[in-house]
Amino acid sequence: MRYKQLGGTGLFVSEICLGTMTFGGNPDAGFWKAIGTLGQADADALVGRALAAGVNFIDTADVYSFGESERRLGRALKNLGVARKDVVLATKVFGESGPGPNDRGASRGHIMDSVRASLERLQTDHIDLYQIHGHDAVTPVEETLRALDDLMRQGLVRYAGVSNWPAWRIAKALGVSEAKGYARVSSLQAYYSIAGRDLERELAPLLSEEKLGLMVWSPLAGGLLSGKFGPGAPAAEPGARRASFDFPPVDKDRAWACVAAMRAVAKARGVSVARVALAWVLGRPCVTSVIIGAKTVAQLDDNLAAVGLTLNPEETAKLDAASALPPEYPGWMLERQGSARIPGPSGLDS
Repeated sequence: MRYKQLGGTGLFVSEICLGTMTFGGNPDAGFWKAIGTLGQADADALVGRALAAGVNFIDTADVYSFGESERRLGRALKNLGVARKDVVLATKVFGESGPGPNDRGASRGHIMDSVRASLERLQTDHIDLYQIHGHDAVTPVEETLRALDDLMRQGLVRYAGVSNWPAWRIAKALGVSEAKGYARVSSLQAYYSIAGRDLERELAPLLSEEKLGLMVWSPLAGGLLSGKFGPGAPAAEPGARRASFDFPPVDKDRAWACVAAMRAVAKARGVSVARVALAWVLGRPCVTSVIIGAKTVAQLDDNLAAVGLTLNPEETAKLDAASALPPEYPGWMLERQGSARIPGPSGLDS
């Protein structure tokens, strides 16, 4: 396992992060019962296997199975006797946690209420990375950042991050933090896959410029890139998540072109299509850690093995070509006008 610096912090995290959205096992969990199906024994097995492979980074959220994912994770760490210092725990706040009008969002009140509940469910006295799970169009960003800064000063949270935020909102947050002396957000958790490269338009340049870490969710596009779907694939098993929950949205024609290109690489390398998809994401320059969620230890093992697969330049070029984003303004104009300002080997061309 390799470890990377989380943005500009001194914290190092494994480049594979165990996602626990599959933890739950509550038949009354409504929407989440189709995703969070795993009970405590399965959660213990997956956490134990990930830690044994060198994973030190685990992600959850208070909204997953209405808190049951956090509860299963906290219990798993206790059952396995894991020292708190040996694991980096990340969770999120934003989604609906109750029936009241203030039981959601990124307000100071909801954040302060939610962090205590998450700490209790996780059975810990601090959260290593506390992330705002979505863009709150109502709450001023100053209010959200002040709440996060207070939590860090209190020692309840060590680092702050955001998830699913647009580039302009992150840029504004960084400016506000600098102006007011608040702790900066250190990371972004965002969707990114070989079939969904939109992040490269605005977010990736921002992350690079501001030295923010990137945690990738759904690198297999909700299982669509696992090799179980698309032309040439066998019929997906009945329990496949994509069969019942078609998310995130993906242009299927582009996805199948990507799957076809990855299938050729997978066959030549003797590995699964899923492993190739993960290796492609792991090789992107802006990526810090890739979140993988699994239902079985066998599935987890195959995903973990992606860290040992390095795509060669020819393979990468073929996959990049198959998945290339269509031109979009202002990107194509920036490229046209800005190319003359990029120094070559001997400086700017005359």
